[in-house]
Amino acid sequence: MMFGIELQDGWTIYIWLISGAAILIAVVFGIRWAANNEQFDEDIKYLVFDDNDQDKMSADEFKKYQDVNTKQMARRTELQEEREAAAREQN
Repeated sequence: MMFGIELQDGWTIYIWLISGAAILIAVVFGIRWAANNEQFDEDIKYLVFDDNDQDKMSADEFKKYQDVNTKQMARRTELQEEREAAAREQN
């Protein structure tokens, strides 16, 4: 008898089922969040470089780095402006 409740044999499977369902729901929400926040960008590897790394990359890779960095900075500015506009609307 536990906590005033008498449990029959085989009750632990239900705890495992509930835990598994909770994990699957959390995974779905995590993937949804990542998709909505642009976390599945294949060019994200170029964001770890800077202009001092030009000698470590081929000419094509460096051009790709510059393109990705320019797009990322533009998107960052866009998102910041959206957040500032939303904050102004709340006030």
